[in-house]
Amino acid sequence: MVRGWSKDEHDAAGASLKTRAERADEFIGVLKAIWTTDPVEFHGKYFQIPRSFIQPKPAQKPHPPIYLAAYSPGALKRAATLANGWLPVGIPIDNLKQMTTQLRSMAQKAKRNPDDLKLILLANIDVASQPSDKNRSTFTGNLEQIKNDIEAARVIGIEELIIDSIFSRDSQTEDGLLRNLEQMRSLT
Repeated sequence: MVRGWSKDEHDAAGASLKTRAERADEFIGVLKAIWTTDPVEFHGKYFQIPRSFIQPKPAQKPHPPIYLAAYSPGALKRAATLANGWLPVGIPIDNLKQMTTQLRSMAQKAKRNPDDLKLILLANIDVASQPSDKNRSTFTGNLEQIKNDIEAARVIGIEELIIDSIFSRDSQTEDGLLRNLEQMRSLT
């Protein structure tokens, strides 16, 4: 049985959407507090942690890196000012170049060294035997097209590429998945 939302549920969801940027900013502060202090205590607008001992602490110091997959200007600013890096997916290379420039500029305005932000790209590949047309998505097409995309990402400063072939038409079988991964290894 499917039911619609009540007015209160609808209003709560709307309020939640309106405050999600503030909650995301604050939650990053919560994570950093939990990971770096003992006892930890946090009293924010959205999150409360009474004086507590939370163990074990992460091995990475001062804390594990925080990578955000930000797209909107506000979320990109969050990545530039609060995170350790940016992890986008599904953005055409030209847009990726523009957003990388914006990210670095925002970091510099926040008095952070833009070079300290790690740029990691998740590439959803789909390998075809023939070249795809000019309207293809980034990291799709034949091996030469995908290789060109990898080089273009490198040129704009992407430091790490995570290759995901789960959506590739050839990855529906174990043999196809292994073949895709071997082909990608030969390109990098």
